[in-house]
Amino acid sequence: MLKHCVFVAANTPDALVQTVEAMTLIEGLLPKIPGMLDLAHGPNRDFEEKTGAYPYGFIISFADRAAHLAYENHPDHQRAGALLVAAATGGADGILVADLEV
Repeated sequence: MLKHCVFVAANTPDALVQTVEAMTLIEGLLPKIPGMLDLAHGPNRDFEEKTGAYPYGFIISFADRAAHLAYENHPDHQRAGALLVAAATGGADGILVADLEV
């Protein structure tokens, strides 16, 4: 199983709107991509005060790398990714991604 963890550095109201639009697109992929098991997203509460630069994030569980690749290549993911890059402080550099094999 893969956990796709994404955190976005975006602090402006316009950026938050774009992030919500991106999450709507990603949520819509759940019934479309076999092996995309779940999605959780929301504000980063940063209780340990280590990741305050990333106020929003999401985690997707995939059954395997094949499902993850189907997600990566889906046009809705491409649109969501473009929205997140546009929203992130510093563009693509403002997005932190970690793919954990669990």
